[in-house]
Amino acid sequence: MSFFFSRFLRNSAIVLQVACGYQVFNDYVAEWTFCSGPSMLPTLNVTGDLVVFERLTTRFSEFKTGDVVVAVSPFDPTKSICKRVIGVPGDKVCIDPVSEHRQYITVPPGHFWLTGDNLKHSLDSREYGPVAAGLVLGKVVARLYPNRKWIRNNLEKIEEFA
Repeated sequence: MSFFFSRFLRNSAIVLQVACGYQVFNDYVAEWTFCSGPSMLPTLNVTGDLVVFERLTTRFSEFKTGDVVVAVSPFDPTKSICKRVIGVPGDKVCIDPVSEHRQYITVPPGHFWLTGDNLKHSLDSREYGPVAAGLVLGKVVARLYPNRKWIRNNLEKIEEFA
């Protein structure tokens, strides 16, 4: 009986160590989530993609214009959203580039301007304003499912307005 009990304890300790390692990895290094909806077409699919996002940029670097990020939804804190960073603190951005009457805003310190790639079907900073940096969880680096693909920053920042 003692042999089985000691083996159970040893196996339980290994399972606990693996679970703790997994949790630390998810909290500080990388995690995956589902992103769905039409807002990020054509980068991500409407039906939902399993994406990997890394959390290291939030700690050791800065987000750049064009990065695709996962953030906590400003409307529903139980959900996460996938959007593209259009403006970083201090950038002057167009509030709604598809509007006839263009207005500009300077992104305040500690915030980002996030939009979807598909502007006609995206609920984003045009509706809820700049997003606090604390709500941004990490940068999307790859789509795992349905088709594996690296997600690259494909936007260029315009320094001056004409």
